[in-house]
Amino acid sequence: MVKKKITALLAMGAIGSLALAGCASGGAGGTGGTGGDADGGSPGDKGTITLGFLPSWTDGLSTAYLLENKLEEIGYDVEMKTLTDAGPLYTGLAQGDVDIYPSAWPELTHKKYMDEYGDDIEDLGTYYENAKLTIAVPEYSELTSIEDLKGKAADYDGKIIGIEPGAGLTEQTTKMLEETGLNSEYELVTSSTAAMLTELKKATDKQEDIVVTLWRPFWANDAFPVKDLEDPNGLMGEAEGLHFLGTKGFADKYPEAAELIESIKLDDEQYGSLEDMVVNEYGEGKEREAVQAWLEENPDVIK
Repeated sequence: MVKKKITALLAMGAIGSLALAGCASGGAGGTGGTGGDADGGSPGDKGTITLGFLPSWTDGLSTAYLLENKLEEIGYDVEMKTLTDAGPLYTGLAQGDVDIYPSAWPELTHKKYMDEYGDDIEDLGTYYENAKLTIAVPEYSELTSIEDLKGKAADYDGKIIGIEPGAGLTEQTTKMLEETGLNSEYELVTSSTAAMLTELKKATDKQEDIVVTLWRPFWANDAFPVKDLEDPNGLMGEAEGLHFLGTKGFADKYPEAAELIESIKLDDEQYGSLEDMVVNEYGEGKEREAVQAWLEENPDVIK
């Protein structure tokens, strides 16, 4: 199962390398929607909505295809744009090149982007509570707290394995290292989510020591034998909500879409089953089928 999950993430990472490559979906080409709305509308009758997301952040991957399904169902065309970093996504959202960011972390993790672009962005609602950033180690590690990293750099080659350089998680980890003085012992190695997961798999397969940056909710917390290091001083930030963000004026332009989006609320079990079905059970290239199957199993989640 872990091998299947890693393969899926590596494939999505390759897709995400197309920095602003849009792939049109929806209408006759999509398999997720029903092809019309409850009032008899045809696909695209109500306009085209562009969803921008980061494939390697599977919360956004899952909810992007969930929104595609439901928006097509009520008569919108949907265009999907994949990006590799949050910065360009917020820029596109503020400039109107992207209509929706379907899983944003605007309260803490992406606060710097909201400070810069917030006047041109609408908050369309929070769909999940209690998202958080973490520093994680294998379950067999003797470390229990971030404080335990002090003086142990030699055991980890002086490295903490991170994700994308522009990610909010990377920024927060850098801040944490500076505040604790751990930056004098450890280097934060950044590359991509897929690369981090590859290193995590190699280490845990061999029962070796490793420190990585992770977050919740994320399927990798269940796929690998990892544990969060305790963070009693909130060095990695407090828990926050996952939001749907829209470009300024979205609700006025697409009122039915905004109403639908605002109504979506997922708890831990619902979110977990959605992400697992999209990323693991079906995998890359079958996201629409996965969402349709999930909706059939959870018919009352979205009215």
